[in-house]
Amino acid sequence: MEFLDFTSVTLDEFQQLVPPFEAAFHTWMAAWRMDGKPRTARRFPVDKNCPLPTPEDRLFFILTSLKTSALQVVQGRLFGMVQGKANQWIHVLLPALLAALRTLGDAPTRSLAALAQRLGVSEAAAGAMVTPQEEEPAPRADESAPLADEPAPVAVAPAVAPASPLLPMTGRNGASSAPKTLLNRRSVIAARKKTTPSKTSCSSIPPSRSSF
Repeated sequence: MEFLDFTSVTLDEFQQLVPPFEAAFHTWMAAWRMDGKPRTARRFPVDKNCPLPTPEDRLFFILTSLKTSALQVVQGRLFGMVQGKANQWIHVLLPALLAALRTLGDAPTRSLAALAQRLGVSEAAAGAMVTPQEEEPAPRADESAPLADEPAPVAVAPAVAPASPLLPMTGRNGASSAPKTLLNRRSVIAARKKTTPSKTSCSSIPPSRSSF
């Protein structure tokens, strides 16, 4: 249960996912480098200094990242790497995981037709299984009716939303993108000294007068 809480898969499901995931990982690394640039030189080596040396380590890393939604700096600390390296590994391992899920037929469907085909039912039956989205309330009569001197509204076809990715992934970066602190600026230090009483001035502060 603890492993399931961290990864969303059981131990048996994890073992079934390892071979296609590792194959997809090496396919990806044969064409791309860790920094996202095309590979033109030697093959990717998995040496003893690699923070994720085994296929199980790599799969466990990306599954826990997706399940817990931890900050990259936290995810890196948990696996013995800095935030920049964690960012690179996430961008390398996520495509491998998606390819492995598609190979096993476990990738989420993105259309009603694909869901019906996977379940072996009609689209109407598949649509009944999907939770409908809440519809916007209908406008009131006084709001929907045009004024006497206004032209009738023209019907506009709804815009087609682009297909969403299987899993969202932000762009690559190196160091942390958190804003830098401004506490060390000279103006801030001067303002802090001006508003903060010194420790030696406590004895010179007159006692407050009581209103009782």
